[in-house]
Amino acid sequence: METRRLSGPEQELIRESWQKVNSNPLQHGMILFTRLFDLEPDLLPLFQYNCRQFSSPQDCLSSPEFLDHIRKVMLVIDAAVTHVENLSSLEEYLTNLGKKHKAVGVKLSSFSTVGESLLYMLEQCLGSTFNVAMKEAWTQLYGAVVQAMSRGWNGE
Repeated sequence: METRRLSGPEQELIRESWQKVNSNPLQHGMILFTRLFDLEPDLLPLFQYNCRQFSSPQDCLSSPEFLDHIRKVMLVIDAAVTHVENLSSLEEYLTNLGKKHKAVGVKLSSFSTVGESLLYMLEQCLGSTFNVAMKEAWTQLYGAVVQAMSRGWNGE
């Protein structure tokens, strides 16, 4: 991955903060997706299960299938944190994940809103311990993940 490599202290900030957030991934993932739908409500129609269209974000957020999606997203974040010192080991997986998102109609531009939602969730969960250095470290990590996923849009 071509993004700047995270420093040792940045990696530690990410690991420490994620340890707190990952204690309840479903609850914290709900915060992330609630914020995502607030910021970009046009994403709601992309989530359909068994040909069922959700009438509202709350309808979607309470469906068992979507709760499973939240768990998967949180597992991807967990994998990025686990491999923070060697993100290139996730390159192929993340590129394929990008292809899957492209196939269901997700626009690459929507990932900036997902990033905003991730930072919002971290801030809500960590409170005053979420500082500028932590925000910058997470922004770098998320940027590297999106860069790898974007290769799925570009057919690399």
